[in-house]
Amino acid sequence: MDTATLYKTYNKQLFSLAYRMLGSVMDAEDIVQDAFVKFDQLSNTDLIENKRAFLYKIVTNRCLDLLRSSAKKREMYVGPWLPEPLIDHEKIDGNPAEVYLQHESISTAYLLLLQQLNAMERAVFLLREIFSYSYEEIAEIVNKSSTNCRQIYHRAKKSMHFDLDEKPKISAAEEQIKEFVNSLLQGNTNRLLELVNENVVFYSDGGGKVRAARVPVVGFNLVMKFFQNLLKIYDGSYSFTFLVVNGLPGITLKMDDGTQYVYSFAFKNKKIETIYAVANPDKLHHL
Repeated sequence: MDTATLYKTYNKQLFSLAYRMLGSVMDAEDIVQDAFVKFDQLSNTDLIENKRAFLYKIVTNRCLDLLRSSAKKREMYVGPWLPEPLIDHEKIDGNPAEVYLQHESISTAYLLLLQQLNAMERAVFLLREIFSYSYEEIAEIVNKSSTNCRQIYHRAKKSMHFDLDEKPKISAAEEQIKEFVNSLLQGNTNRLLELVNENVVFYSDGGGKVRAARVPVVGFNLVMKFFQNLLKIYDGSYSFTFLVVNGLPGITLKMDDGTQYVYSFAFKNKKIETIYAVANPDKLHHL
């Protein structure tokens, strides 16, 4: 296949890997674009037997390099760090198990779990778990032995405590988010108690550039009070839209002053367990 055909065939897959690795839409797009430019500049592409694996190797190693070089910057980040939201304006229909897994594996909660792995663990885990590469293929991509890759994968797997059975179906989650917003606007505390976990946690990522909570807000009463105060402060000066954020139902909130917040949610025992809001404008340029 020529470069144009390869791009059409593998662009989305490679972006999916890079985005899960980095938690950044813009960096993932840049790395994938650069990978195809590099491939196109090679003079001996006909000698590459497995072009898909070759492209995965370029993207994986570029991601590893970027993660290493940006580690110090991450340590100095102001307030909670959240991944750049990935917006899909198409409505999610149906709930096949494999489609649901793909949606969950780009959810904010899942991406934050991946952040707990070191860069190499993340690469090996994703190549095996999401993209179904063999240990021999992964070894070639990350320049390690297949035995080492197997060990890295199993170590990473133990750290990824993610139970899909605790999550509601996508259609149910969509209705629950809408009911949550309506109950919040109406001040219906009894209904909110049915929808939200009493130990709910709210994370707000403003990056020190816009108004946001610098530490997580914990507990039903404090989180609901936080939102009720916001509704009073911005009464009549905002609009919101329901849409798909990181593969699952979410919300975008736009203030009249131009500030934007993108909300996503995590569930446990069919209740909202965690609320995430990204407001750092640097993370919303792609929207």
